[in-house]
Amino acid sequence: MRKIILMIILIGFISCNSKISKRTNVAQEKIEDNQELSEMFKSDQADRTNHIGRDILQKNDSLREARVYELLDSDKVRTSLDYTNSALIFHHGEDSVAYAMAVKLMRKSIELDSTRNKWYLAVLTDRYLLSINKPQIYGTHYKRLDNNIVVREELDSTKITDAERVEYGVETLAEQREKLKNLNRKKLTELLDEGKTIDEIILIVKQGEGKESPYDLRENWINNFGYQLLNQGDKEEALKIFKLNTELHPGGSNAFDSYGECLLALGQKEQAIIAYKKSLELNPKNKNAEKILSEMK
Repeated sequence: MRKIILMIILIGFISCNSKISKRTNVAQEKIEDNQELSEMFKSDQADRTNHIGRDILQKNDSLREARVYELLDSDKVRTSLDYTNSALIFHHGEDSVAYAMAVKLMRKSIELDSTRNKWYLAVLTDRYLLSINKPQIYGTHYKRLDNNIVVREELDSTKITDAERVEYGVETLAEQREKLKNLNRKKLTELLDEGKTIDEIILIVKQGEGKESPYDLRENWINNFGYQLLNQGDKEEALKIFKLNTELHPGGSNAFDSYGECLLALGQKEQAIIAYKKSLELNPKNKNAEKILSEMK
């Protein structure tokens, strides 16, 4: 009798261990991102980069949406990235049903991974609201009118706070107003189109210092102008624009990084080192400057 009792206890112990082992294996199982979804999202982006015809684009978008529904039904959308890819595919839909689905999927993505970029959810939410003829709440959507003036689409500024906007990676209302001003300012490239030389453009900018400039002098826009010249092979002219950017934005790490890149392209190694060091000083997380300085030692 004693042996029988011991045997029952032993069998129960083995059975219990087996169940625990199975549960542990399930818990330790790593859920992989759905590669098909990743490829579908790449295809979605490529269609827009390659500027294919609208009819073909709409057909491809519809096929991708239908396939995402199939993957959802078969429980193959499981990770945060899966849900993000799915949301951004629906983001390119044609109606409020698709946009509502995009919002739902993006919320699930953030629920699974709180570090996921919340800016996408803000954009998707605003797009859905506008699609059902309600004002946006974050302020992420703008449009250009027939007279070429850029305006922000209708906004209900009372629904959320600026703190929430910042949490979701969106500009505050004051920053949005400033952004609108800049979007409606002239670009320095327009002066180039009018036949002005780079030296003349720089003089125009400097003569307007201390006043509200009619030109968009944001750091990233001037940087883009510099790269436009650099990519055309006008290295000396590009250098002047990059230098101007560091003068207008002395706290801009990226401005000094680009200035250093142009100096390096011109063979001015010592000056490039100074620029990259300044960039790294302004932003210690600038891995590009850190890497290039390390290589130049």
